[in-house]
Amino acid sequence: MEQLPKWADLIVVPLVGLILAFSLSMLMVFATGHDPMDALSLMVKGALGSTYGWGYTLYYATNFIFTGLAVAVAFHASLFNIGGEGQAALGGLGVALVCLFIPWPHWTIALVAATAAAGLFGALWALIPAYLQAKRGSHIVITTIMFNFIAASLLNYVLVNKLRPKGSMDPATAKFPEPAHLPSLGDMLNAVGIPFAKGTPANVTLVVALLACVFVYYLIWRTRLGYQLRAFGESQPAAVYAGINPVKITIITMMISGALAGLMAINNVMGEAERLILGSVEGAGFIGIAVALMGRSHPLGILFAALLFGALYQGGAELGLWTSIPRELVIVIQALVILFTGALDNMVRSIVAKVLVRPKRAEA
Repeated sequence: MEQLPKWADLIVVPLVGLILAFSLSMLMVFATGHDPMDALSLMVKGALGSTYGWGYTLYYATNFIFTGLAVAVAFHASLFNIGGEGQAALGGLGVALVCLFIPWPHWTIALVAATAAAGLFGALWALIPAYLQAKRGSHIVITTIMFNFIAASLLNYVLVNKLRPKGSMDPATAKFPEPAHLPSLGDMLNAVGIPFAKGTPANVTLVVALLACVFVYYLIWRTRLGYQLRAFGESQPAAVYAGINPVKITIITMMISGALAGLMAINNVMGEAERLILGSVEGAGFIGIAVALMGRSHPLGILFAALLFGALYQGGAELGLWTSIPRELVIVIQALVILFTGALDNMVRSIVAKVLVRPKRAEA
């Protein structure tokens, strides 16, 4: 594989992948008898053409920032955490317990407590697969996938048998008390004179997500733990020779990863639904894998990748709402973006290398 310049790897390769994905998507839209340019225009306008669209785009992006950061932290230690779904679901349980059973005087204090609970529950759920990997040799991919299903079953039992209000048939908790309701992004911006649509689910959790990006950058590239984590990911035998404990670094890395995934629950449980419902994660744990791949496991890249996938989700919803394009085709478009920016990354990189690297080498 040709060695690309850093700027090309971070910008050109994802951009080419996007162009290929959207080109193929538009061909599929054309094959169904619709105008691909009209469909693309509607997606862009629906996601980015109004503050209402931005509200939903930023809401989805906030979820993907947390799960993308969770996957990225594990990636740096050569660990593949596919358990973001379960860790986010258990993070939601932590948020629900804190908000339902502790009276809070103000949402700011409730947010701090919910953040701690979501991170703790997510970290503890990631601890078990981490221990099995570090001490028993169980493959982290298999165990984290299995724990997604275990988390879903556990959450279903708790909601139906323990937290469901009497007389309710819905597998969900009661609404959180008013002091535990987070302000929406529209309320915050309108309060300072910036017009923004009300009624969208984007909320103050976006600020927490941005702080999480700063935290991950500082952790990975500015701390001793981050250096050990990256060294372990580059070469485990060399890291062990240098005195890095593989059991310790595996468990710590996975717990940090699980905590970041658990923090997603602040957005969708506390900020949007204001109660815990079954299936609230909605696949964001798996989308985080594509976000981390596309963002090259860097917080800044993950931020932009999360915005892209947030726009795809909102734009796809608008496309399914206002056109006769089947909803399944919208899902296919999203899948193609994941395919070309994730699974086919090496193919796209080889195309870029042929254009950028080999002509310069031949000239030299």
